[in-house]
Amino acid sequence: MGTPAIKVESLEKKFSILQKRPGFWAAVKSFFLPEYKYKTAVDDISFEVEKGDCVAFIGPNGAGKSTTIKIITGILHSTAGTVSILGLDPVNDRMQLAFKIGTVFGQKSQLWYHLPPLDTFAMLSHIYELKPAEFKARLDFLVKKFEIEHVLKTPVRKLSLGERMRCELVGSLLHRPQILFLDEPTIGLDVIAKQQMRDLLEYLNKQEGVTIFLTSHDVGDIERLARRTIIVNHGKIVFDDVTEKLKKAISASKVIDLVLEENTEKFYFFAGKILEKTSHSVKIQIDASASSTQQLLDYAFENFSVVDITIHDTPLEEIITKIYQGGL
Repeated sequence: MGTPAIKVESLEKKFSILQKRPGFWAAVKSFFLPEYKYKTAVDDISFEVEKGDCVAFIGPNGAGKSTTIKIITGILHSTAGTVSILGLDPVNDRMQLAFKIGTVFGQKSQLWYHLPPLDTFAMLSHIYELKPAEFKARLDFLVKKFEIEHVLKTPVRKLSLGERMRCELVGSLLHRPQILFLDEPTIGLDVIAKQQMRDLLEYLNKQEGVTIFLTSHDVGDIERLARRTIIVNHGKIVFDDVTEKLKKAISASKVIDLVLEENTEKFYFFAGKILEKTSHSVKIQIDASASSTQQLLDYAFENFSVVDITIHDTPLEEIITKIYQGGL
């Protein structure tokens, strides 16, 4: 199997929070005899990511995912446990590791706001010690692939969000990182820009073999890119398996929308749960089995004039929400 791209064992992170009490003398006492409350942000997390994989690492706000990523990339120290990135310690070998990983954070830019992207790229080429010919060849390839030639000399502050995110990605790929850490890479993008970003990330993973570690609240990113999903909540891993199995894990139902000519007042199907009903439409949840679907359709066609039928699998977003709420 070789060395995994990411190996996390029994990771734990606790934060100390100074307790402040009201009143002058309480403040004086607190200065000399401070009292702390400890909060566990990451609680005994272990996982591995193989080279070339694409993994979604998700969870609700405050679940511990951002803290975990900061520890993995060497920004924070852990309280306990070990982390290995490409066989390196992210704290002790941080300088060496910086040449092997790339990061794109949707809400934190590495581009100089008042300068054109080309200036940032030139600066990054020196940081990553790229030879001029190597830098030019790599930049030319990425500029063409990511279609950013028309914005290279435009100040970053004048770029659209989609253009800026593509430039962010180019900046993170100049040194050919083996692992790409992405935090909300499509946040704020419109539908077309999201699709373009996902196409580019899929290319990097499949064609260049870049390992992708992704956090996102956009279910579309997870469904399109991640072959495996890790879900954390309250600092613990609550799900870790292939993304397709995420649906199958708790998705034992289908949702069927029916539009009828007649009034739905008399519509009643004992083997399903009516989620929504209007005068001429009904949304019903049934068991995912083919027999249940057939039973519902037989009932509808025998008793009503059916205008339209739509059958949905349970949305991935709904499934993830159930897991967050402890419904696995």
